[in-house]
Amino acid sequence: MPFAYYARLSRRDKAIYDRSDRVTSVVLPVPEPLRPMVDVLRQGLAADNRLVVEKASQALARAITVSLRVEPVDVGVLAVRPRLRGAAELHGLYTREDGRPPRIRVWMRTVRYKRVVAFKTFLRTLLHEVCHHLDYTHLRLPDSFHTQGFF
Repeated sequence: MPFAYYARLSRRDKAIYDRSDRVTSVVLPVPEPLRPMVDVLRQGLAADNRLVVEKASQALARAITVSLRVEPVDVGVLAVRPRLRGAAELHGLYTREDGRPPRIRVWMRTVRYKRVVAFKTFLRTLLHEVCHHLDYTHLRLPDSFHTQGFF
């Protein structure tokens, strides 16, 4: 069942959405080497060390892109999440601009209390943004939508 915004998409975008939605997993050929990077990420968040979190996030994203033989993505970890309209917070952002490397930005602190986010929330956000990158580079989709298959 598509998300509500599906009805507003063009025929072209619906085709992209449907193709993305059919993908239920991305299999990493050798996932074991990624586990220590995830542990370092967990420790960095627990220690409230942005630099360690950023380096571990970069290493994890790099290992995934190398494993899948796709273009690398730059990862930056920033402090406090930006506030969106209303009470929403931006957790992560993937951007692609002509002439520049693709970028992922993730934030490690909540807006309201400025607390370090939970490890699972941070990791899920980072991997969510990596999946946007994989939509373009691994699946070769012309756009990246938030589909049920994507999640």
